[in-house]
Amino acid sequence: MTQSKDTIKKSYKQLSREERGQIQSLYEDHYSIRAIAKRLARDPSTISREIKRGTVTQMSSYGVYTQRYFADSGQIQYEQRRLNCHRKSLLEHNPEFFNQLTTALKAKFRVHSVDSFVGAYKRHHPAEYCPATPTVYRYIDRGLLAVANIDLPQQVKRHQKHRTGRVRQNKKILGTSIEQRPVAANDRSEFGHWEGDLVKGKRTSDQPALLTLTERMTRYEVVIRIPNYQAETCKAAVQQFVNKLDAEVVKSLTFDNGAEFSALSEVTGTNLYFAHPYTPSERGSNEQLNGLLREFIPKGQSITSFSDDHIKQATAALNQRPRKLFGYKSANEFMAEQLLA
Repeated sequence: MTQSKDTIKKSYKQLSREERGQIQSLYEDHYSIRAIAKRLARDPSTISREIKRGTVTQMSSYGVYTQRYFADSGQIQYEQRRLNCHRKSLLEHNPEFFNQLTTALKAKFRVHSVDSFVGAYKRHHPAEYCPATPTVYRYIDRGLLAVANIDLPQQVKRHQKHRTGRVRQNKKILGTSIEQRPVAANDRSEFGHWEGDLVKGKRTSDQPALLTLTERMTRYEVVIRIPNYQAETCKAAVQQFVNKLDAEVVKSLTFDNGAEFSALSEVTGTNLYFAHPYTPSERGSNEQLNGLLREFIPKGQSITSFSDDHIKQATAALNQRPRKLFGYKSANEFMAEQLLA
């Protein structure tokens, strides 16, 4: 025969001032702890702890020390402990985390985003408690930190994009289509496949520009200043990049169909592919890093305004940023592993 038990969960309530008065009265009348617990419908351990908490030592006029439970004493102890039992604010819990976060996010050549800092901090301080990324963003929104959303360009510029519905005309593919690119390049399972584009300042062809190249597996970024973005200049810069590196390091390059890349099919020593027209998502890693580079090279400003050292430090900041995708290792670390493999 199957036996069943009631599994009603009892909810615990703190002793009230009135219950403490009853405990004092019954205890002075020499009731046992179990008898008092039964009268109050409480657990004996609750009564035992309360009596220990509220017992004070007194000295009689004859110099004799005695111990006695007082309800008022127990109530005072309870109220004092309640004042100290609230959870510590995360700002109080780990102030060093927030100090380092503020310094990192306000650096001139900012390596970290909020998420990369949180992930890297957890990686290097596994024993310490630190808040999650959404918590940090809430603190920033509430003005609790010395960092504001204006210090985080990607946070400020996020908004929903509205499509105009305008249909663009077809554009000719300048060379071998991305459809012919190897599967290992598409799924990022093989090192050595790059994608590229230009970052422009003032949009006139005689102005200098930045040729940006991103390795697809490691997301390692190379930025090359070029004197203008005419087709022959871009071809020469890409050819020089290919010639500098081993064939195993540059197995393929993928570009869009901009007029500045119309001569790239003449580049030798590697395989060139061209994305479908108006499909920047096919070069998503390069597009994302170009967006991050704009924090250091804003749109509308001529590239001549920025020194080679400025561009070098901006590139280094991107490559040093820990990435959630890689377990918060940086592109530098991942690239080094591939080169040593």
